Amino acid sequence: MITPKETLLLVIDIQGKLATSVFQPDRVVKNVSKLIRACNLLDVPVICTEQYPKGLGRTVDELKELIPEETPFEKLSFSCCGNDDFMKRLRALGRNDILVVGMETHVCVYQTSVELLEFGYNVHLVTDAVSSRTEENRALGIRCIERAGAALTSTEMAIFELLRVAGGENFKAISKIVKED
Repeated sequence: MITPKETLLLVIDIQGKLATSVFQPDRVVKNVSKLIRACNLLDVPVICTEQYPKGLGRTVDELKELIPEETPFEKLSFSCCGNDDFMKRLRALGRNDILVVGMETHVCVYQTSVELLEFGYNVHLVTDAVSSRTEENRALGIRCIERAGAALTSTEMAIFELLRVAGGENFKAISKIVKED
């Protein structure tokens, strides 16, 4: 089970042109937004990456405004692990459980997840917060990531697993976040 002290959220390449060309883009952005806001409430760090932002654009505004203090790591490698600054930040946070969301499931999300697993991290793929240009590539990416050893989860499942208890101010705030359409 994931806990706030051992977990971080990795937001992979939810950027301008790419974010509008994938399968069910609004659903992905909505779910990632919920996860970021819940993580912010529970003091779970959020790391964001951008694949070749000159060509694909920057992180979508709806998400960027939720993580203003975190500068996205720009990358050319499909795997986030190919960026030395990203790896330094990841290691400095000292978290073992990585909630992975983003685009595209069968390319950057897949390659990052496999490398994180190879480095010994526990990868938790949030299946309703990832996408690819086609539904088939999204499904294939999810299957391959699971086969590589990642745990599958959903936005609500991850949020309530981090929260653990139904009570207090965090529960009230998170309940509002989860119920949003």
